Amino acid sequence: MFEFENVRIIAAKELRDSLRNRWFLIFTVAFAGLALALSAIGQSSGTQLRFSGYGRTAASLINLVLLFIPLIGLTLGATNLAGDRENGTLAYLLAQPVNHAEVILGKYLGMAASLFATITLGFGLAGVALALQGNSGDVGGYVATIVLAYLLALAMLSLGFFMAAFVKKTASALGGSLFVWLLLVFIGDLGIMGTAVVTQMPIEAVFFIAMLNPLQLFKVSSILTIQASLEVLGPVGVYATEQFGAALLPLATIGLLLWIIIPLIGALLLFTRQEKFVWS
Repeated sequence: MFEFENVRIIAAKELRDSLRNRWFLIFTVAFAGLALALSAIGQSSGTQLRFSGYGRTAASLINLVLLFIPLIGLTLGATNLAGDRENGTLAYLLAQPVNHAEVILGKYLGMAASLFATITLGFGLAGVALALQGNSGDVGGYVATIVLAYLLALAMLSLGFFMAAFVKKTASALGGSLFVWLLLVFIGDLGIMGTAVVTQMPIEAVFFIAMLNPLQLFKVSSILTIQASLEVLGPVGVYATEQFGAALLPLATIGLLLWIIIPLIGALLLFTRQEKFVWS
């Protein structure tokens, strides 16, 4: 029988462990510091800083999110589960009166809360700095970008859990998560563009392939929420605008939700049969 109290206890433990993790704290401080730095523009008049508006700051933070959040989410999700399996903590936990679904959901929610704290701190510091400077324009787009960053973090965490369901060693999980991060961040953009040029792939095919990447879904959604033009993405952006119009934002958001749900369900299914499906 599924017990929400067991999920809450496991989630609270995971949150505490994440907040004590040295590398997680380094990522958090780095993200917050860079977010604050991107919101500030140096002026020639003295040492004062002039902070740009919310929309411009959100646009600057999109690339920061695309770089940091997938890396944190993938590594945190993959190494946590694999690490607990390797050091015996997972076996001890499963020996208690809890089921596999409670363990997975509890761990997932605890680590999700820590990721939310990182994102909130980064965007929050930048937002407070803007508010203190009297900027109030396009707050809605800024908040929407934060929500989309939450969704991207959950998607990457789900993917990390799915990867961890296959491996039993922390080193394998870490290596796999870094490979997937490189694949999504670098090969996702450059590889698709290079393939399109070499094979003369139709623009609609390039668009649909790009939309299979959760990072591209976040990028498109974020650009639309700050009311910017997708022309910044080149011919693919123009094609997307012409073909889907106002429906593009809901479709991209649904795509992010699917990246959260499907890998997490897959991780749960594999985790319940881990004795058969765990690889070295």
